[in-house]
Amino acid sequence: MTYARFLELFPDNAACVEYLKQRHYPDGSNCPKCGKRTKFHRIKSRAAYSCQYCRHQVYPTAGTIFHKSTVSMQLWFYAIFLMSSTRCGISAKQLEREIGVTYKTAHRMFKQIRKLLMDEDDEPLSGEVEVDETYVGGAPRGVGRRGRPGKSSKKVPVLGMVERRGRLRARVMPDAKKDTLMPHIVEHILPKSMIYTDEYAAYGSLTGAGYGHRRIAHYKKIYVDGDVTTNTIEGFFGLMKNGIRGVYHSVSTKYLQSYLDEYSFRYNRRDAAQPMFWAILDRVTQLRAA
Repeated sequence: MTYARFLELFPDNAACVEYLKQRHYPDGSNCPKCGKRTKFHRIKSRAAYSCQYCRHQVYPTAGTIFHKSTVSMQLWFYAIFLMSSTRCGISAKQLEREIGVTYKTAHRMFKQIRKLLMDEDDEPLSGEVEVDETYVGGAPRGVGRRGRPGKSSKKVPVLGMVERRGRLRARVMPDAKKDTLMPHIVEHILPKSMIYTDEYAAYGSLTGAGYGHRRIAHYKKIYVDGDVTTNTIEGFFGLMKNGIRGVYHSVSTKYLQSYLDEYSFRYNRRDAAQPMFWAILDRVTQLRAA
């Protein structure tokens, strides 16, 4: 999706509203009120369409992130275009400069768009799965065992789980204790899967929970031992942290999960033929239907 192609498809607000109308109420669909197969005709005074039989009005933006927004539809679509055309994302401050809205408005727009990127896939991970935890935030005030943040640290724990050559899940954790991590692992990974971790003690009960389990001894400076490694999940953590440092500089704990959802959405579609721009617009339709 190039910028020239974007302008060709969405030159104005009317084109954006028409796109949503064709997705939600295509010609030949049934009217929600009279039930007849109909065409919906545009009402010029507002972003609405009426049934050719009963004149019932439908609003393509209703139930979407665009509902009741004072920002033009073309600017919303352009914000999605900007987010999808960068590898590591774009900050709200940059969007403020790009489209001429306030920082508060730009921040709200990106917050709404990120809601579309939440993981809706309920199917658990399986096969060979790498699991690791990392810490996101400011410099630690204390350092615990194995270099992990100490009790006085303000860093936020993040649990990552990824199938080799497959899907990824990343979740913000209140802490990195075994009783906190294990329920999430059991929820998101099928039993009998082979799980690869480092030597962290919290993963010691994986075998008893019905998983295959192999460890890599990072404390011995060993990072690959045959097929035993956690380099895949650590590679994602590196992309995520570099993106946050380079684009957003810092992220509050309150919004960290939404940023993880964005980076997970990008990662899980890294080999997809469909451009990310269209994938995000598809989520607008899917979540509205839900």
